[in-house]
Amino acid sequence: MGTFADRAMGAAVLDASTYEAVEVERPATRQAFLVVLLSSIAAGVGGGSWDGPNVITLAVVSGAALLTWLTWAALILYVGGVVFPTRNTRVDFGQLIRTIGFAAAPGVIQVFAVIPSIRIPVFIAAWLWMLAAMVVAIRQALDYESTWRALGVCAVTMAVALSSVIAVALALGMPVH
Repeated sequence: MGTFADRAMGAAVLDASTYEAVEVERPATRQAFLVVLLSSIAAGVGGGSWDGPNVITLAVVSGAALLTWLTWAALILYVGGVVFPTRNTRVDFGQLIRTIGFAAAPGVIQVFAVIPSIRIPVFIAAWLWMLAAMVVAIRQALDYESTWRALGVCAVTMAVALSSVIAVALALGMPVH
């Protein structure tokens, strides 16, 4: 089903067939993780320039973005696949990782947050776009017929994942902007 770039672009434009294709293609797991890694690094580059160029901030923001995504993925598998499955829901961790991994594709635009005058709009646009992609990915991976159900699972799990990462950051004495 196309190249890595084709898959990433298909995921970014919210093409449900792209998510269906990567869901069943085991070799796409590495590519999905690469998308998440690139998106996390882009967040680090954009966020790492918040107080001027800072390698430590870049690393911390990239790590937090990756940790948030991993936490979110585990929560989605549990909440969507165990707590709120439909009669059609058949998913394993690999299928879910591949679909929601590619849903991080819009996150690469976070790199443009290095431009101070557009920093906040870039982050907001990236996060909203990734949220939309995640809803499509969840709907496809969990075989939901309702986008609303996918949105609900996405919203609940995102809130828990973000709260967890913020709590850990605060516990470690890290500033949360």
